[in-house]
Amino acid sequence: MLNLALIFHGWLSFFILLHYKLPLKTNGKTYYEYTGLWHVYTILSMNSWFWSTVFHSRYVELTERLYYSSTLAFLGFVLMLAIIRSLNITTEAARVMVAAPVIAFVTAHILFLNVVQFDYEWNLGVVAVLATTQLIFWIIYGIRSRQPSRWKLWFTLLGSALAMLLEIIDFPPYKGFIDSHALWQATSITITYIWWSFIKDDTEYTTAIQTKKAK
Repeated sequence: MLNLALIFHGWLSFFILLHYKLPLKTNGKTYYEYTGLWHVYTILSMNSWFWSTVFHSRYVELTERLYYSSTLAFLGFVLMLAIIRSLNITTEAARVMVAAPVIAFVTAHILFLNVVQFDYEWNLGVVAVLATTQLIFWIIYGIRSRQPSRWKLWFTLLGSALAMLLEIIDFPPYKGFIDSHALWQATSITITYIWWSFIKDDTEYTTAIQTKKAK
């Protein structure tokens, strides 16, 4: 539940920064061209964490399927966001070209799990591919970007890689107290906080560049 609160706090501070602290265009829109994407990211992220909380509180088939499906939908969107942001894709046509194959693949996989066969090993492989690919694109952004706060991105990437490793290893509870999933949940708290700090810094940095171009 703490992660849900952190995500909401991060999004709220992001919204306030955009609409009350940074300059807006004459039509009221933001200079930051990825605003809508981060709003959708927040919704899918909170949905994923909500069903994760429900699933780990009450383990039944329905909550398991909702947890896995919401996680896959979130990872698919994060991959799209990583590609669009790292390559600075701003035109709608180009964004659709990025989104279409990812949405088609993730939708097909979710349907396969829920209708054909709930294959844990196959799903783990798909999750690993989605997570690894989006990490690669964020690495590309980290290398290309001159943003002063990109160290926060590197911190998040390293933490996410370690967290993903914990999920793959999936060791049983140590002395009956803590397992790999519990450690993953704990590390994600710090990662979430730093990640939203990076998003806000990216918003300020990009807005500053765009406003200079507009003058």
